[in-house]
Amino acid sequence: NGCEYANRMREFEGKLKHTCPFCRHPLPNLEEEIRKNYIIIQEEADKNYMKRIEANDPVAFFEMGLRRRDEGDIEGAFKYMTKAAELGDAGAHYVLSVMYHEGKGIEKDEKKEMHHLEEAAIAGNPDARYNL
Repeated sequence: NGCEYANRMREFEGKLKHTCPFCRHPLPNLEEEIRKNYIIIQEEADKNYMKRIEANDPVAFFEMGLRRRDEGDIEGAFKYMTKAAELGDAGAHYVLSVMYHEGKGIEKDEKKEMHHLEEAAIAGNPDARYNL
């Protein structure tokens, strides 16, 4: 409608703050609320992962390794991936083969790369089977 359009134009020109078109109250800062909720959810997830890690859950080790890798902690990622692979996780074997292939944060080692790639393929990882 015309009034809403006029208000948007004034907001765009910087003469008005962005408000609800119905009640004219300022809109909540959704980004801040999402960030707060994300932090709370991450803390709960971390607690659950640590409980599962204490129970030697290979998937928890694998997921924590992925998280560490995404955060840039290659040494931590390597530690968690190694433990997950020892417990038989095919995805961890594949990620370790990639880490040994790329040599980022760990020394390149073709023999270990092939070992983990073969283990992942034997366990059914499709990417490892393709790469062999």
